[in-house]
Amino acid sequence: MKQTLSAQPRIIASIEARMTSSRLPGKVLMEAGGKPLLQILVERLQRSKYIQEIVVATTVNMQDDPIITLCERLGVHSFRGSELNVLERVCGAARAAQAEVLVEITGDCPLLDVSLTDGVIEEFLQNFPERRYFSNSGAEISMPWGFDTQVFLAEDLYDILKDNPDDHDKEHVSYRFYRVESGDKYKPRFIKYSGELNRPELRVTLDYREDYELIKAAYEALFPINPHFTAVDVIRWLDANPAVRDAAIRVRAEREQ
Repeated sequence: MKQTLSAQPRIIASIEARMTSSRLPGKVLMEAGGKPLLQILVERLQRSKYIQEIVVATTVNMQDDPIITLCERLGVHSFRGSELNVLERVCGAARAAQAEVLVEITGDCPLLDVSLTDGVIEEFLQNFPERRYFSNSGAEISMPWGFDTQVFLAEDLYDILKDNPDDHDKEHVSYRFYRVESGDKYKPRFIKYSGELNRPELRVTLDYREDYELIKAAYEALFPINPHFTAVDVIRWLDANPAVRDAAIRVRAEREQ
């Protein structure tokens, strides 16, 4: 495994996005404030202090042609690969963008807080190679779901793709970094937040129609006040609108039982 980084490592963000979600088809191009949610996510990521390029990792399916069209309009790179082998697709996107450090983002997080993303990147840069994987998501998440960022060495992901990945690896991309069978190979670190960010019961991820309605309402309320609104701003808005917040949480809990 590579043990050093370049003096100025090439840091690339990949966004996994497709139109054929079984729960909410076409969700990444649904609109809030007159913009597709994928565009909102891209614009928020473009404010990063560290990310040098964004690449949208979508599929070869013709249903995903509109995603490519949007990327072309925004001047954002895209990569088309396997729908089922997401690991292979993200590796292809990372190679196409010549990534050294990869910041993995999913299209389910359109309200992502770039300051939190930059914080995860900083932790990775300061602790590599002792620790090779950093994330603010996972089973013991402390923040609301929907601001998820994972950071790791692109070369480590390429090695996983070559090392007989199973179905879990192919679907969840970075699973090998923290799965039990990997032991302490990557020394994964999961960042925990305190204070107002410590609200793991909240959800602003895009899976269901109710999630979309919540995200749309939050974006259209917060963006006119501050286009660079933060995760804390979203949390405060949710607390000020408990009917919207609780309906989305209740529906998700019922459907995921």
